[in-house]
Amino acid sequence: MRKNPKIRLPERIARLEDVAYNLWWSWNVSARGLFKALDRTLWQTTHHNPVAVLVQCHPDKIEARAKDPAFLQWYDSVVAQFDEYMGEAKPWFKVKHPEARRPVAYFSAEFGVHTSLPIYSGGLGVLAGDHCKTASDLGVPLVGVGFMYPQGYVQQRVGVEGWQQNLYAHIDWSTSPVRPAFTPDGQPCVLRLSLGGWPLHVAVWRVDVGRVPLFLMDTNVEGNDPGDREISGRLYGGDSMMRLRQELVLGIGGTRVLRALGIDAEVFHANEGHAAFLLLERLRERVEAGMSLTDAKAEVARSTVFTTHTPVAAGHDVFPEDVIEQYFKNYWPSLGMDKEAFLDLARTPGKKGWNMSALALRLAGRANGVSRRNGVVAREMWKDLWPDRKAEDVPISHVTNGVHLPTWLSQRMNELYSTHLAADWRQRQDDPALWAKVEDVPDETLWTVHLRCKRDLLNFVREQARSRWQAERAEASQALAGGALLDPDALTIGFARRFARYKRATLILQDLERLKKLMLDPWKPVQLVFAGKAHPADDGGKQLIQQIYKLAKDPAIGGRIAFIEDYDMHKARYLVQGVDLWLNNPLFPLEACGTSGQKAAANGVPNLSILDGWWEEGYNRENGWAPKGSEGLPDDKRDAADAAAIYQVLEEQIVPLFFERNQKGVPTGWVSVMKNSIKTTAPQYCASRMVKDYTEKLYYPAAEPALTAR
Repeated sequence: MRKNPKIRLPERIARLEDVAYNLWWSWNVSARGLFKALDRTLWQTTHHNPVAVLVQCHPDKIEARAKDPAFLQWYDSVVAQFDEYMGEAKPWFKVKHPEARRPVAYFSAEFGVHTSLPIYSGGLGVLAGDHCKTASDLGVPLVGVGFMYPQGYVQQRVGVEGWQQNLYAHIDWSTSPVRPAFTPDGQPCVLRLSLGGWPLHVAVWRVDVGRVPLFLMDTNVEGNDPGDREISGRLYGGDSMMRLRQELVLGIGGTRVLRALGIDAEVFHANEGHAAFLLLERLRERVEAGMSLTDAKAEVARSTVFTTHTPVAAGHDVFPEDVIEQYFKNYWPSLGMDKEAFLDLARTPGKKGWNMSALALRLAGRANGVSRRNGVVAREMWKDLWPDRKAEDVPISHVTNGVHLPTWLSQRMNELYSTHLAADWRQRQDDPALWAKVEDVPDETLWTVHLRCKRDLLNFVREQARSRWQAERAEASQALAGGALLDPDALTIGFARRFARYKRATLILQDLERLKKLMLDPWKPVQLVFAGKAHPADDGGKQLIQQIYKLAKDPAIGGRIAFIEDYDMHKARYLVQGVDLWLNNPLFPLEACGTSGQKAAANGVPNLSILDGWWEEGYNRENGWAPKGSEGLPDDKRDAADAAAIYQVLEEQIVPLFFERNQKGVPTGWVSVMKNSIKTTAPQYCASRMVKDYTEKLYYPAAEPALTAR
């Protein structure tokens, strides 16, 4: 691997660079601590980016660390752990499928691996990041294909009036865990694509996530027109035409990138419809090689998995047919198709436009939703593509999402599990018998650990509010809205997710007077912490943020509502680890899964959620609360009914249980719910179970015919 000329390290600690450029460190507590120990201030100001720390750290400080016996012992331990991980001879996949060698190519428009690489917006990207980390842990041969967005996703600032301001900043790749990708002959991988007569140069970067490489495309390349340089400029930026160009590059360009890199994938996995053009490119390759279109379709179907997430129609990209014709008029002849047959691939009955999800569903041999309920909704949603079948027979299965526990568990909970469950719990995290041992953890011990996580959250929130007040001369009311007055003794409810209308962030504010009675009770106070971004073009989502922000500034609320701006993976960790209760109240059945609730539950934070997404499967009446939903009511009455159900559960069950303490101040009834939350959620909704399910149900069956033929 080529070195960064900006990094100069003494030979004794030279391998810090190897570790810094592999995001394995992001889920290894000891490795993170090692880089933090180099320079604590830089660790904070670089957003926990080891590469930036190594580039910016003063040489004298580095030399001092290279002579510090305690640091060197720590360094040797981390390097040994890294080498052992990367060189593990028989991870799970190699034991289970020793005959499989070629990788799975996982295409996604975004990858959320760590805050230092801000090329994700929310749940879809974080899921992709957790998928890659877990594939690495299990030894599943997988490569990721996506975009390197120089401006990342929108950075959120909330003005004094509560309106989301959209900010963008260029990422410095020279201080990021990113390196150029090289072809087998040692040349930098730069492709020239010609799509519909539109020439484009694409550079390829590599990010290492443990054993899994991500290959990320960048159009900010010399030789491209200024407009074309912006194709990879921002995640979900620009208009419909920009989105189409991004998806052409992702699907068609990404497939050609793999060929240029000499990577011969066994299975292709399209994470949402953004990547669906990869199926067309793989058809073209086979037809041009002499295969009939019928056989090419069968081969591509056999070796392709498509995951659909969103049950909201607006979340599926649809492009005008005349625009598709413009880009593909010279493409469909290479498939042996005429115009109408080609356009039929992505048409949906009774609707206009070229639908990317319809394209993927027609050509992929295996498709799945991301929870049991989401599978039901997807089959109903897409049944018109199979007019001769009942909805329940539509070929869309489900694999319920899971979360990468080493990433999302607090360090404190991590240590508790190592002490009370097993030192090797990470290798056994999908074993229910392991997690049943949570019942043996003393109530006082678990509660004390949670209170420390809560203290960490509140300290973080207050420091954020103080820093903004000091640095930006923000008004005092903005510090109040940012959480400066949050109470460590109050029942703290967290709500953090993308601010889209159907997620109903303001549902709990429906009856403000009833809510105030809960929040302002002097003996049993309740407080709310909100976080999340609206899409840059979604004024409806921004209005929801504004409503919350104005309330948070209102002295009558007494500082019991806070809005944490610029939600990202770093802030998410504090929230899912430190609140007392996780709130989720989407409009049923529009929650695809809801992985943030899984992260909270594994940290011992119970869920208060409508039975939708994963919670419909995970709820067992003892591990959280599920207020009765309002299915069947007219739209104008649903919100009021759902809000009333939430208030009732809070008033009659949750608040009394939380504040009922024994002589040691421990809420034993609440801790019982925490334990149930952990032992039922961690093994079933960890990403280890999820990736094993993908491997056994979708990847390996897709690859098996080819393996058998060898």
